[in-house]
Amino acid sequence: MTGEESLRPQSLMLTFLGDQVLGRDVCVYSGSVIEVFARAGIGEQATRSTLTRMVNRDLLRRQREGRRMYFGLTERSEAVLRDGERRIWQTGAVNRQWDGTWTLLGFSLPESWQRQRHDLRSQLTWSGFGPLFNGLWIAPGEVDVSALVAELGLSAHVKVFRAHADAGMDIGQMIEETWELSDLAGRYEAFAGRWQPWEDELPHPDDGLVLRLRLATEWLRIVRRDPRLPVKHLPDDWPAEQAEKTFRAVHDRLSPLARDASERLLDLVPARPQS
Repeated sequence: MTGEESLRPQSLMLTFLGDQVLGRDVCVYSGSVIEVFARAGIGEQATRSTLTRMVNRDLLRRQREGRRMYFGLTERSEAVLRDGERRIWQTGAVNRQWDGTWTLLGFSLPESWQRQRHDLRSQLTWSGFGPLFNGLWIAPGEVDVSALVAELGLSAHVKVFRAHADAGMDIGQMIEETWELSDLAGRYEAFAGRWQPWEDELPHPDDGLVLRLRLATEWLRIVRRDPRLPVKHLPDDWPAEQAEKTFRAVHDRLSPLARDASERLLDLVPARPQS
């Protein structure tokens, strides 16, 4: 299964909303969304059920105009989309600004708390941590995990420190032992391999918008899984920089086509204040 085929409709929907709705104070007609997603190979029923699920999860709100239903952002989806926007365009895939600080998180949970342990490890992985030892996890930089720990109800069982490595420690080796670098490198290499041909090719004008949505969705999925380890301690041939260059070049190349397609395909109306 390629990265293109395995994209979840909700992930594509969030990219679409970040691309077309975020910061514009508008709502988009459901029929427009269905048409765009049909071009991405996603059927009408799957698109409608994705919209409904996102409303139920407070990621979308409905706005009726005559006989048409439009969808707009909520505070929650806006926060998610702003975070994705920062991750792609500001934080980036290559960490050159690391100041030597690590965040250490230690936890000790009762043996019977298997679900809580699984949830904590999943959230820590998502936040860029790796397991230094069984109950001691580490992440580069200063990572605020207070909200994450509180949400899981584990504040009494977790201790967080900021630290610097001893001068004699081999940080590169520690990184290789703590994170799955080969898996992450493989993701970057596969992304670059899939998208590099589009640096020189132009798609059919009607496909520009969908291709750019797929491009950004795939890229965000990779960089969200990247703990942003300091590049000076990564292998010399680390592929993130080349992959990021490919992402930006193809995004720039597709953007004029995507803008033209969105003007043709999308019915947008001003968002009304919610009561």
